[in-house]
Order: sequence, then structure tokens, then C-alpha cells
Amino acid sequence: MNKIEKAIEFVQELAANFGAKSEEGANDYIFRNNTSKDALKQGGAFFGLISPEEEVSGPYHDFSLVIFPDEGDKPWLISLVAGSLGFKNDYELAALPGVRRLYSSIIDQNGFCKTSFLDIESNLPKQFMSRIPHLNNSLKRYLKLITACNIIQDPSSEKDQKMIAGFVAAYAQIRNFAGNDPARNAIKKAISEVATKIEVDEEEEVLKLVENRKFVILQGAPGTGKTRLARIIAQKLNSESFFTQFHAETSYSDFIYGIKPDLDAGQLAYEEKTGIFYDSLKKAEENPEKNVVLIVDEINRANLSNILGPIFYLFEYQLEIEKVSVKIDIGGGYEISKIPSNYYVIGTMNTADRSLAVVDFALRRRFAWYTLKPKPIKPAVDLKFFKKDFSAFDDIFTWYASSEELNLQPGQAYFIATDEAEMKDRVKYELMPLIKEYLAEGVLTNARDEFSKYFYDRLGEVLFE
Repeated sequence: MNKIEKAIEFVQELAANFGAKSEEGANDYIFRNNTSKDALKQGGAFFGLISPEEEVSGPYHDFSLVIFPDEGDKPWLISLVAGSLGFKNDYELAALPGVRRLYSSIIDQNGFCKTSFLDIESNLPKQFMSRIPHLNNSLKRYLKLITACNIIQDPSSEKDQKMIAGFVAAYAQIRNFAGNDPARNAIKKAISEVATKIEVDEEEEVLKLVENRKFVILQGAPGTGKTRLARIIAQKLNSESFFTQFHAETSYSDFIYGIKPDLDAGQLAYEEKTGIFYDSLKKAEENPEKNVVLIVDEINRANLSNILGPIFYLFEYQLEIEKVSVKIDIGGGYEISKIPSNYYVIGTMNTADRSLAVVDFALRRRFAWYTLKPKPIKPAVDLKFFKKDFSAFDDIFTWYASSEELNLQPGQAYFIATDEAEMKDRVKYELMPLIKEYLAEGVLTNARDEFSKYFYDRLGEVLFE
């Protein structure tokens, strides 16, 4: 048995292991094999799985799993391919963000994934094709149809067999081959063995970022721990921290410097009023040996241009190493030309509230931005993290949310409670109203039925009357 025959047998065994039925009259796929000597020599050789509704040969519709082999020792290509006749039953499947995210998670540095699986008009990038020129003849009819692919250096190696298994498992998942737990577990295992895993120590990363850039915005959906992390970083810097929260009426005089009526003067009189930025900056300047951190919660809830005024210029993180002669009076004769090196600003921004003020590009350039995403956590000893509920939301958002809608996913704090009764109340009185509001605003509408099923299963209540 040559290596192509072995690979064909391996793919069919994988499909069966992942739950695909192959008995007559109940096929989950049609297997196509065009690996004759002529096809391998002249180009056009391939084998793979297509929809059972299609013919055994000729043009076909919808997604297929196709491998383009080589008879020598040169690399192969494994791919998810849109049918040459376009989409008949898979248009909605191709439009699901989760399908693209699934394949994007399993390809490595030798792979390529289109930004939209509905795109069957764009060729594979020339830069990618330059790595497999020997497959040009085989791929010429598929250049626009390949949505995700990965180069296979050696189909007999353990590494590449895991990649093949990952692609077949992903195809089995989108085709719903699995009809029992062993098959579902096998699919999950095969995908996890090639899925990109990036373990990130957020505290360490943000601490280094703050130390390097000094002015940092932590952005993310509610419940992702932005304010908590800002306080932790302030502690790790051994700093004296100042805290404020912006709102729609926050002004320059509130934040930096202004005047207020002196109610005890007996006549019309005013006195100076220093804001938290003025006070914290003064503290840093007068105590150069001490780190000072200003935490600005919900920084995008206010008109930032009005609040920052002339100090906007100072938030240039490399300003302290430049020779600057400009001095800015921030109030009451207090002039400064640069922000002290022991002064840090950490802002938090809620990405779920789309009614908030837009942060302009000039300000974005002056701050470093770090995104916090929902993730499973280990809560305090007297609390429980309800992983099943978290995973249900995570799965729905992963499969149905657009890139922008991912910013709306409730963070891990929503799934921390003392007991089941408290968690059930949180689902009913916090999460369910939140999702209703999202749907009413026209977002996440393609996940409506998934949310409805979750809430009915969890609470026995319908999402909409």
C-alpha cells in the first residue's frame, strides 16, 4: 500500500471514528478519489469527502474536505473547499463566524484561512501558492474555492496526521457526523490537539505594558475584570493609587482644575478646586521615589477632548526622553512640560456600550490598548464559577457573533455565585434581560434560537412571549 492509499484509508477511518455513517442508503458523505497515475503525473489529483446529496463525479455544491496529494516527497495540501457550483445548502453555514473561527484555530504557520467563507471569488494568495508550486495544476480550478487549507509536509508523520485528523474532525463537526458521546469526544480531542493554544498571563502582560508605555487602556465587555486588573497592577507597582470614574457630565474642572463658589464667604466669592489629575500629578512630582497610578474607570463615558484640554499633548509616552521647552499651565499657575516618569494612567473602557463617546485616533495613539476577553476562572474560596453556563454563552458567541458582536459577550464575573439559586437568579434577572436587549437592538439575531433554547432549558422560560 503506497502512502496515498494509506492516507485515503486513514481519512475514512477518521470519518468513521467521528461518527460518519457509511452503510448503503445512510451515507454521511460521498468519497471521491481521483489519484490515478495520469492524474498524479498531469495534475488534478485529489481525494476527499463531499455532501451525500451530490453526484459521485462532476461539478458539485457546498463544502467538501479535499486533499491534494503528490506522488513524490513534496508537500500535500488539505483544505475545506466550496463546491464548484457554489452553495446550495451551505450558504448559512458558510456565513456562520464560528465555522471560520474553527478552521482558523487549527491551521498553523503553513496554513491559510479566508476572512470570509462566503468569498469564492478571491484566489489563494500568490505568496502562499509560491510554497507549493508543484500543485499548481491540481489547484488551478480550486484557487477561488479553497476557504481554509494547510500544507502537509509528510502525511505519515505524527504532526501532519494530527493536522489531517483536525481537519476531518472540523468537517465532522460542521456536518454533525457525531451521534453519540464517544464520537463527539473524539472530534473534540482531534481538534484540541492542533488548535492554537495561547496561554496568557494577563497580569504579567499588562504590568509590563504599563511599565513600558505608562498610559494604558484596558478594554472589554462588562464582567471581564478590567477595574479589578487595574487595581492589581497599581498594587504590583507598589504605587499610591487614585481612582475616578468618568460620566457624561465630567468636565475639565472636575478632572484637572477649576473654581467653585465659596459658600462660607458671606458674599459672592470663589475658591480654586483641584481635580484628581492635578492632585495625583502633583503627588508624583513631589515624590519622585514613589510610583503614582491614576485609574480612570469608564474613560469613554465622557467627552475626552473637553476633559483633557491642553494636557492632551502631555500624553505622548516618549515625551519624557525628548528635550521639550513647552510648558502647559494646567491650573492655578501649576506649569508642567512633561509627565513625571513615576506617573502612570490606566483607563478602562466598556466595549459593549455602543452609545458611548468615540475615542478619537489621536488619543488612541497616545495610549496602549489591551483587550480583556471572557475566560474561565477560579473564584475565591467561598464562591463558585458556573462553568457550564459560561461555556453555553461562550459557544453561542463563538459560533454566531460577528467580530464586533464578540465585544458584547458577558464576562466571567456574570458566572460567579455563591450557590445554584444565586446563579439561577443571575441568569433570569441579569443575563436574560441583557440578551433580550441585544436582540431588540438587532444584534446577535442569528443566535436568537440558540439563546431561546438555553434559557428555556435553564429556567423553563421562553425568551419572548
